[in-house]
Amino acid sequence: MLPLIRKISSIALLFISTAALATAQPLEDSPPRDNFQPLTHFGDNPGNLTASYLSPSKQAKSLVVLLHGCVQKGETLAKQSGFVALARQHNFTLLLPQQSKKNNVKSCFNWFSEQDITKDQGEVLSIKNMINTVKAQENIEQVYIAGLSAGGAMTSALLTHYPKLFSAGAVIAGLPYPCANDLAKAISCMRNGPSQSAIELVSIAKQGNAAIKKWPRLIVITGSNDKVVNPKNSHRLALQWSKLSENLLAASKTSSVDYKVTLWQDEEERPQVKLVEINDLGHGLTVNSSLKNRDASAPFLFESSLDSASNIIEFWQLIDKT
Repeated sequence: MLPLIRKISSIALLFISTAALATAQPLEDSPPRDNFQPLTHFGDNPGNLTASYLSPSKQAKSLVVLLHGCVQKGETLAKQSGFVALARQHNFTLLLPQQSKKNNVKSCFNWFSEQDITKDQGEVLSIKNMINTVKAQENIEQVYIAGLSAGGAMTSALLTHYPKLFSAGAVIAGLPYPCANDLAKAISCMRNGPSQSAIELVSIAKQGNAAIKKWPRLIVITGSNDKVVNPKNSHRLALQWSKLSENLLAASKTSSVDYKVTLWQDEEERPQVKLVEINDLGHGLTVNSSLKNRDASAPFLFESSLDSASNIIEFWQLIDKT
């Protein structure tokens, strides 16, 4: 194992470096509603995570959970990617779980750690409890979840473990669950794609979820030139989800100068799974700075004609037309 670890590139370490777990310190309550509020009391927290959330001024219709990538702060990602502006414009509450360097030296969610990705354990349980707390507090029924990179891999785990909890999801530059449950498998999965076929991933997802007939809709976004997380992961994830969602039409493909879209629809032509492959993009999330409140200066944010946050909430049908 040690020779293999020494060969890991510094960029790969952003997604797999770990440190000793430490108990998260509670935050203070009750700042103004137009700012981020710390979420301090959400039940069991075996993953030792913290969180903040943003509620619009009127009753929110939906909750959107955003899981940041490595070396990122959730609040910064939410602001610069456009999710904060979209939350205010389209009236949804935004929940931002936050990893710490005490849990992972690069502040990555531990998507490859058995103790953190097993159902009702570790970080997965912490995030689930955060979601249920905000749902009850804000009287919200519909929950959506998006994640970038390591956050995307954790999003895959949450969608697989708790399909009834979510209406839809988005995985950006991420990996399917369970692509890895230890360090060596994590490196292999990032470099080469999942070892499991789409059919095998479907079988794993259905374990313990046999009664689920309607799985959450999913949008998957990847860069064609991603050297950190092989785009095969996104392809396999989209194919897995298309097979989980029963009675879907054959995939249809459209292309533009900047990106290619593969879409799986149901018999009523409602989109259920969407794969977006952005041409010549590396590892990260795209923003269109011609839109307000976008900033591509943060790590793993890139300028593009395709604004990922807008594309995601449009696929989720969260556009408030009132």
